[in-house]
Amino acid sequence: MSHDSSSLKARAQELLEHAGVTIGGSRPTDLVIHDERTYARVFAHGSLGLGESYMDGWWDVVDMPGFFTKVLSSHLDESLRTLDTLIAHLKARFLNMQRGEHAWEVGRQHYDLGNDLFEAMLGKRLVYSCGYWAQAQNLDDAQEAKLDLICRKLRLKPGQRILDIGCGWGEALKFAAERYGVSGVGVTISREQSAFAQDLCQGLPIEIRLQDYHELDERFDAILSVGMFEHVGGKNYRSWFEVARRCLQPGGLVVLHSIGSNAAPGRPDPWIEKYIFPNSVIPAMSQVAAALEGLFVVEDWHNFGADYDRTLMAWRDNFDAAWPRLSASYDERFRRMWHFYLGCSAGVFRSRRDQLWQLTLSAEGVPGGYRVPR
Repeated sequence: MSHDSSSLKARAQELLEHAGVTIGGSRPTDLVIHDERTYARVFAHGSLGLGESYMDGWWDVVDMPGFFTKVLSSHLDESLRTLDTLIAHLKARFLNMQRGEHAWEVGRQHYDLGNDLFEAMLGKRLVYSCGYWAQAQNLDDAQEAKLDLICRKLRLKPGQRILDIGCGWGEALKFAAERYGVSGVGVTISREQSAFAQDLCQGLPIEIRLQDYHELDERFDAILSVGMFEHVGGKNYRSWFEVARRCLQPGGLVVLHSIGSNAAPGRPDPWIEKYIFPNSVIPAMSQVAAALEGLFVVEDWHNFGADYDRTLMAWRDNFDAAWPRLSASYDERFRRMWHFYLGCSAGVFRSRRDQLWQLTLSAEGVPGGYRVPR
């Protein structure tokens, strides 16, 4: 080991000690380093270097979510605010990456990966967002409970027409149509998702459109949006709420389900940005509050962020169980990338760094008040 790399190792060890992590230790959250170049790569490139060196097989950890929980709970990541992070921050601040052509990138890169991967990972219902585990013991029940919670919050009744902004694979609309007797429209910017959703909702009074939500201008009895607000971007939050307000019938309700941050308006993580969700950014409470001012009454702001940890762990178990057949289409580097993504994400929610919010909104306030279902 060169003098340079041994001093970097000493610095890494010193930083990690603050988080209760040892290099070469015997606990499941301790790191095993296979390639000494890891230290230089991480100090030079922060999370991007950490994730890429893991994908390249340079280091391992038995309990990835536990490792990230320790790192994030001790705020160790803030010692590694490198140039990559700064560049990503500047991009988020000054370039509007979520409008026009850029808006379609996340659809192409992530959601068009292949339905085989998501069908294997997400379980019986293709719902790529946090489950609701209040009474659930398994993923399928948690996702059904989440969909039902949204429908109850919206007070859906037979004959109503609803809108799903960012409808994914159509599961929420299908559930609402079958259980609550509503009709509806879903918009998505992923070709794979729209084709799948059209098949899934066949025979139901559901219309799936490959369309940017900004183009919507018609009235609905209720509006839901699950796990798409993370791709909207701070510059567009106001226009998102304006579209929702314009499309809501008087007396109707909106449920917005989104990951949220309790920090100041943040930077997208450079590794997540490059490999998983291009142009995604987690909204801060201050941004959401400012964006809906004068447009909506916040009837309820529900946080069940800790449930995302359990959801992600269930996805990982499903992914691992399906790997023997998925490995025909995806290589080992992809497997490691996906493990890093799910493990790092679980650590973010387990450390309570990020939250999962459901906002229930009304245009003018529900007369007499709104009793929130839980």
